[in-house]
Amino acid sequence: MATDYYEILGVARNADPDQIKKAYRKLAVKYHPDKNPGDKEAEEKFKEVSAAYEVLSDDEQRRRYDQYGHEAFTRGGRGGAHVDPFDIFSQVFGGGSIFDSFFGGGGRAGPQSGADLRYDLEIGFEDAVYGADKTIEIPHHAKCPTCDGSGCQPGTRARRCSQCGGAGQIAISQGFFSIRQTCPRCRGTGESIESPCPECRGEGRVRQRKSLQLHIPAGVDTGSRLRVAGEGEAGQRGAPPGDLYVVLHVHEHEVFKRDDLDLICEVPISIDQAILGATVAVPTIGGRAQIKIPPGTQSGTVFRLKDKGVPSLRGDGRGDMHVRIAVEIPTNLTAAQRKLVEQFAAAAGEDNYPHFRNFLHRVKKFWE
Repeated sequence: MATDYYEILGVARNADPDQIKKAYRKLAVKYHPDKNPGDKEAEEKFKEVSAAYEVLSDDEQRRRYDQYGHEAFTRGGRGGAHVDPFDIFSQVFGGGSIFDSFFGGGGRAGPQSGADLRYDLEIGFEDAVYGADKTIEIPHHAKCPTCDGSGCQPGTRARRCSQCGGAGQIAISQGFFSIRQTCPRCRGTGESIESPCPECRGEGRVRQRKSLQLHIPAGVDTGSRLRVAGEGEAGQRGAPPGDLYVVLHVHEHEVFKRDDLDLICEVPISIDQAILGATVAVPTIGGRAQIKIPPGTQSGTVFRLKDKGVPSLRGDGRGDMHVRIAVEIPTNLTAAQRKLVEQFAAAAGEDNYPHFRNFLHRVKKFWE
């Protein structure tokens, strides 16, 4: 059984985002491979704390983890198993390895991987419930087709940087200390381009728009994130691209309200249907259904239609449909209709209004 993410970071289940980030930073520095070269156990711990932080630092993933545990990510869901621990480390600490300065190297010189991209997509209510296929167009940096991402003019190649000797870093002495930093000439790539590609000017990537086919699974909600691996910004000079994260925003429905996996619908009925009882047609997200209204049904009564709600993203069932009854009082009565109501009121006794009678009994002391 996988270790609990809260236990891995050593935080309480109600820890706030700052406490989670602080715990991650402490453990990531402790177990970073650059600080523990050749230590496989430390490397595995570094991966564990990174996976835990990736889930608990994201509100949507944390909510799913709190509800379902590791099972939330074992059926194609994002989290934990798909995380690059060095990407997480770079995002938290900002840039390359902090051990380049304090431990004399171990950094990963070379072209930088591409940045992740975010795309906000609005979808209809039914698309969120049933799932859908969408085509989106993403503006991003892609690998240069002229130089195939190398940044060099076709027929030429990059040479080893003369300033850092290909290491991508240079050492600067300050008193008793020697600090390593990114080479200013090659910007950490370890190579210099003497004949840049005319298309991308030596960067190895160009700006373009790309159409992507995106499958939206059934059961998503506002705030759900879909990860498309390798569709982010292209890396510099042939480095790996980042990922694309599509954040969903679901339109409100004119009839239904959503509460997690359940749907709620308010259905008005006439006063005679509420008094005498009736069978009424009600809408569901899948079509029409009927419910039986017992005689004497009060406004606000809720009827449940099992399995008529939203399917679970995990594929293990779906929510229910809750029909809330609203008894409608007639208006603009004719003289004849008003007379009939008055006759009914005169004939009705306290036994016909037990809730009103109990209310009067409870508030009687306030009126004495």
